[in-house]
Amino acid sequence: MTVEQIDTLVIGAGQAGVAMCEHLSRLEIPYLVLERQRIAERWRSERWDSLVCNGPAWHDRFPGLEFAGHSPDAFVPKEEVAQYLEAYARQFNAPIRTGVEVTSVERNVGSPGFTVSTSKGSIQANRVVVATGPFQRPVIPPILPQGEPIEQIHSSQYRNPAQLPKGAVLVVGAGSSGVQIAAELQASGRKVYLSVGPHDRPPRAYRDRDFCWWLGVLGQWDASVMQPGREHVTIAVSGAHGGHTVDFRQLAAQGICLVGMTRAYDKGVISFQPDLVGNVARGDANYLSLLDAADAYVQRNGLDLPEEPQARKFLPDPECLLQPLTELDLHAAGVNAIVWATGFSVDYSWLHVNAFDAAGKPQHQRGISTEPGVYFIGLPWLSRRGSAFIWGVWHDAKNIADHIATQRQYAAYRKVAAAH
Repeated sequence: MTVEQIDTLVIGAGQAGVAMCEHLSRLEIPYLVLERQRIAERWRSERWDSLVCNGPAWHDRFPGLEFAGHSPDAFVPKEEVAQYLEAYARQFNAPIRTGVEVTSVERNVGSPGFTVSTSKGSIQANRVVVATGPFQRPVIPPILPQGEPIEQIHSSQYRNPAQLPKGAVLVVGAGSSGVQIAAELQASGRKVYLSVGPHDRPPRAYRDRDFCWWLGVLGQWDASVMQPGREHVTIAVSGAHGGHTVDFRQLAAQGICLVGMTRAYDKGVISFQPDLVGNVARGDANYLSLLDAADAYVQRNGLDLPEEPQARKFLPDPECLLQPLTELDLHAAGVNAIVWATGFSVDYSWLHVNAFDAAGKPQHQRGISTEPGVYFIGLPWLSRRGSAFIWGVWHDAKNIADHIATQRQYAAYRKVAAAH
């Protein structure tokens, strides 16, 4: 039986896998992409119905294709992002094979490359690019037993308010997903409690420029190392309703009850950390620090951008911030559902190579792993702060493709016989 062979096998056809297609095609490297579902599946079926990009169309895209039918400053709906990634792959006639799940990758012994087992047979590959991204396994903290009479879903399962039972909702996690879901639930008429942890809170826009522009000109997208202790700090920013700055005081004014980080559960009562005030204060400080940096940049470069003094004015602290709840009786409060916007973990149990540290995290330098021939792409902070974004993953893919091309040149080297 003939085993299929390929030089470079890319696993995953989300934004990272599609970005690899362009650069591998450009370098004429033989490759194949395997995707267990459809191209950009997570954009289609693992996000809520009303989701739009958190960055404007001029920024959240690949260099070679604009979003059709949208102004550069628009925030593109999720389904159109999936269609965009499909269209981008078609530009290169990318060999993407959908409906194929990779079940294991093993380093060959006594021969180069890897044996890749899939739901459709085995493939021999000289190199493997892992483009499965960071959103592989939804994380729900083991706080409430599953047998409790409270519906619990992860944010990746949430679609719209109608899917939840009637009554109040606790949303745990105040990054971009948690904040937008909480606001949507509150707008539908629900009583909402929002559990707020550590977060960054950039302005959506300031002085006529989106925060994506400010992070670019200030060099923050290119930061290569995350600050110590910031590993679990989320970003509270939203592209919903044309884009707006996330303001926790405004959310409270709308009727959302802010609480601290969710801590424990006992006999129907859920308790919260006494950290709400500190978390909001640190988010405010992050917000103001970007305004300060932007003002300094404008002055330093003599730019003619309108001043915006109102951006520094905050609403009065709401009662839930002045007297934070430390616990909540879910039944008495009418809470019948919890949405856990608590992020994801990765699952590399199928990848049997020497590319992980003792904690199971990929060991790599800019995506080039400690296992020769294995690459990672699409992970946060792969090479810089912007690595997890559509435009950032494009630059990481270029670096990885160039490395693969160089390794192919080494492998193709043949010593020329000396002339006699």
